[in-house]
Amino acid sequence: MNKLLTKLALAGAALSPSLAFAAPAVADQADNAFMMICTALVLFMSVPGIALFYGGLIRGKNVLSMMTQVAVTFSLVCVIWVIYGYSLTFADGNNYFGGFQWVMLKGIELKAVMGTIYQYIHVAFQASFACITVGLVLGGLAERVRFSAVLIFTLIWATFSYFPIAHMVWGGGLLALDGALDFAGGTVVHINAAVAALVGAYMLGKRAGFGKEAFKPHNLPMVFIGTAILYVGWFGFNAGSAASANEIAALAFLNTVVATAGAVLTWVFGEWVLRGKPSLLGASSGFIAGLVAITPACGYVGVGGALIIGLVAGLAGLWGVTSLKRFLRVDDPCDVFGVHGVCGIIGCILTGVFASSSLGGVGYAAGVTMGHQIWVQLLSCLVTLVWSGVVAFIAFKVADLLVGLRVPEDQEREGLDVNSHGENAYNQ
Repeated sequence: MNKLLTKLALAGAALSPSLAFAAPAVADQADNAFMMICTALVLFMSVPGIALFYGGLIRGKNVLSMMTQVAVTFSLVCVIWVIYGYSLTFADGNNYFGGFQWVMLKGIELKAVMGTIYQYIHVAFQASFACITVGLVLGGLAERVRFSAVLIFTLIWATFSYFPIAHMVWGGGLLALDGALDFAGGTVVHINAAVAALVGAYMLGKRAGFGKEAFKPHNLPMVFIGTAILYVGWFGFNAGSAASANEIAALAFLNTVVATAGAVLTWVFGEWVLRGKPSLLGASSGFIAGLVAITPACGYVGVGGALIIGLVAGLAGLWGVTSLKRFLRVDDPCDVFGVHGVCGIIGCILTGVFASSSLGGVGYAAGVTMGHQIWVQLLSCLVTLVWSGVVAFIAFKVADLLVGLRVPEDQEREGLDVNSHGENAYNQ
């Protein structure tokens, strides 16, 4: 068990620079090839995965605006990641931010190794996580946000929310020191993005006609294609977070399959009971719910624990997009908080339960009890909720003051595609 925990500490995506270079490191070519494939899979999740998934969920007059937002914010985050984001996340710093040693990736030699992979691959892999996290936020802003406001928000929020939270969890910062378990991004990616989306949805207000007109997904086959891409790409997301083609990657891979299948079943059967019919949209949502919930747990829990997490996530996500959404009285077009927020929290907390070796997991650190680990998991969720919420509010407020958050109502009713981008997705 001690040998396994040592591998986890040295090989995971949470690998801190100080640990990585504490001893001579040798690149493993198989691990490098594995991680390049995993990186490409995560990039595939953003463009086209999220673009198609979110694009199909909204109305046809706004589908190109969503795809444009995904593509351009992806590119913006990629650029600032190389300029300063990677350094602020993984360079030696304090409990909240990394340092500036690797600004513009200076000081990283061509053959520099982190764990068993070249550091440049680590840069690219972690860049894909940063890019997809901002992409997730966009679903809560859909169909009424000003494009320039999205870019301003992205610059501020990525800098002051994504980078520090990633540092706190994966870069040796505050939450890592507390012993928080987040294998592939339950806090860093899903809760972080979901809170920002919720804040943005509130600050933008409801779409014109919301509650009076039927707002249905305009293209369910597109939603399903996006879901399928996200599902396949998620194996790079989760298995790749082992940072090596080892037994932990294999565990994360299998857990991702099992948890997702469980979530699809409970979501669909729950919907069948509540609404009388099972739907493709419900099955697609179940896929995402299961993937989100298993993300923080996949390298720590056993297969039985993964199945339970998935089964719970399907019902929790269904509750999130129905009862919770009505309670919050929010217009979150793509249910970012209902799925990513709710299932991210569920996954993080249950990681603290099912990581126990008595329940088939890899076990806790020496001297840590289940009760303590659950408390640490709850604390990591709370820190992420508050931090991301405050930064998102400031970022949206700055964007509102500079350019205005929302397009005029006449442009909103006509559609963002033609008004913001001068294009139409479909011939009319």
